Amino acid sequence: MRAQRLSHPAADLDDLLDSVVALQAQDVPAARLAARARGVRALDGPVVRTWAMRGTLHLLHERDLWVVDLLGPVFAAAGRRRRAALGLTDELCARALPALREVLADPLDRPALVARLAEVGIPLDPASQAPAHLLAFAAHSGLLWRGLDDTYRLLRADREPRRADDGVRELWRRYRRAYGPATPDDFAAWSGLPKRMARDLPEVVGEPAAPTGAVRLLGHFDPYLLGYRDRSAVLDPAHARLVQTGGGVLTPHVVVDGRVVAVWRRVRGRVGVTPFGDRPDIAEEIAEGVAEEVADLGRFLDADAASTRR
Repeated sequence: MRAQRLSHPAADLDDLLDSVVALQAQDVPAARLAARARGVRALDGPVVRTWAMRGTLHLLHERDLWVVDLLGPVFAAAGRRRRAALGLTDELCARALPALREVLADPLDRPALVARLAEVGIPLDPASQAPAHLLAFAAHSGLLWRGLDDTYRLLRADREPRRADDGVRELWRRYRRAYGPATPDDFAAWSGLPKRMARDLPEVVGEPAAPTGAVRLLGHFDPYLLGYRDRSAVLDPAHARLVQTGGGVLTPHVVVDGRVVAVWRRVRGRVGVTPFGDRPDIAEEIAEGVAEEVADLGRFLDADAASTRR
């Protein structure tokens, strides 16, 4: 929790991304909640929302765009068969990249971008998945990114090149600092890199931290649990199905000193907390921390919020 800035809040988004590498951001409200739990109120500054770890949208600092250069080719290659099934041949994709650079003089949303591409000879069926897969390919190729307002923009081309092996080791170092203790298997699951690229990685020693009693309400796509293949150290397997509902979506959950102890939901201004079955006493133990978190959540959402036991 200390490394994830959950018990020791970040000063700002720059400080947060330096610590946790990236925030998962296919769902912008969920990314905002992840930042809130770490002391950050706004997702502004020199940041980019693009396809990174596991081929999923993440929020990265501009200085960490070398991650796109490292991971992009892996996911572009992995998506080749699906692109071909959608009519996105290698030849069409090769023509699409300079066409995208031509039409993205200004930020455009997806419908406008598809229309502009058709005008320059890259026709796509807007009702199919072809536009989404082409734009993801372009992002993996280091050409564009997707703003928090869901418009597409050109990515700066003057990124510092980095050898793949150096990039893997640097990403492993940053990952271990944010998620350790963790294994190379965890790293491969978090990054989406093939296991062969995660072999023979050097040990990275972290600093132990004392428990603080910190209570945090985490959301659907919070990186805390998404950082591991084996989550048993923080989530009892007996309760995993209550949190891991499939498709990479997590039930919002309560974390106390690193352990997931309950789930929560917000309905009509009230936050209901349901402790796991074997710890009915936990509700009393964490009541004060939950009340503080709920109050902060209400301020963050500019909405009335109250807690209730379920």
